[in-house]
Amino acid sequence: MKTAIIIPSRMSSKRFPNKPMAKINGIPMIERVWKQGVNSKIGDVYVACSEDEVFNLISSKGGKAIMTDPNLPSGTDRVFAAFNLLDNKDEYESIINLQGDMPLIDSINIQSVNIPLENGYDIGTIATDISSEEEKNENITKVSIDWKEADVVGNSLDFYKFSTKQTSNIYQHVGIYSFKPIALRKFVSLPASKNEIDRKLEQLRAIDAGIKIGITYVENVPISVDTLEDLILIENILNNRDENK
Repeated sequence: MKTAIIIPSRMSSKRFPNKPMAKINGIPMIERVWKQGVNSKIGDVYVACSEDEVFNLISSKGGKAIMTDPNLPSGTDRVFAAFNLLDNKDEYESIINLQGDMPLIDSINIQSVNIPLENGYDIGTIATDISSEEEKNENITKVSIDWKEADVVGNSLDFYKFSTKQTSNIYQHVGIYSFKPIALRKFVSLPASKNEIDRKLEQLRAIDAGIKIGITYVENVPISVDTLEDLILIENILNNRDENK
């Protein structure tokens, strides 16, 4: 399955300004994510950015960066805009939206997000285990999944942030997506649904439109970086890894 991995990058995050260029043990976060995309070896990797700092960094490392409109409303829109600028876009069967704030993402997990597309879904994503404390955490997105016996891929039923105190078939959602090109085009053309607006979860637009999202289960997915505290935690994780070598 010929794949384009596109990493949306935006410097003007309200919670963490200049986040893509924030250094983790001396290496900018966006560079770390880009390297993991390359290490997955499943396709061409592009960084969709709107600032010269990111474009110049990735280009200086020999990577492919694409400038996009800074006023695009979401990372998914940025991915779609970058994809449309590719001269060879008709060659791709899958587009992976790899979030730029997951510097510890395992390259194998990036590979896993294509599995739903290989099993007939138009959109895929991944999920991991959730603890009882994480289920109560409103900053963590949960997904309820319908698993059939011996299924490699589950069907997502709902996404939410507020605790429902349910534990059966509830997982922590990991915000990496795969799209068939036609599905991405359809998704960005749809208006935001009521559930998407109320819950502030973009993936509900697809569910509400009747587009199924397939889920691959993965173990031990590392945290994403939303705050400076998260950045410090990831630096500690990396330092501990080095100490254990």
